[in-house]
Amino acid sequence: MKLVVAIIKPFKLDEVRQALTAIGVHGMTVTEVKGYGRQKGHTEMYRGAEYIVNFLPKLRLEIAVASDLVAKAVEVISTGARTGQIGDGKIFVTPIDHALRIRTGETDSDAL
Repeated sequence: MKLVVAIIKPFKLDEVRQALTAIGVHGMTVTEVKGYGRQKGHTEMYRGAEYIVNFLPKLRLEIAVASDLVAKAVEVISTGARTGQIGDGKIFVTPIDHALRIRTGETDSDAL
């Protein structure tokens, strides 16, 4: 089992979710986050005053998947979230040692 964590632009969420559902991934956790990387923020105008936005709004997706689905999940997230512009995001994959579904007591792959 693996935990796939993706940081994406907010308007790409529906496209990524539909692509993941199509390959059999039915659960995810989505968190609104702010951050920056190479984009380093930008300036905006509000009521005639210019101000700097240092942290840009992003979404953090967390998806627990079986090891055999990891490559496909990373591929569909990458394809669905790509705009070709700076700030498209990142994907991280980490191992999951143990999982437990609280309601039923199912463990590991059965808990996903």
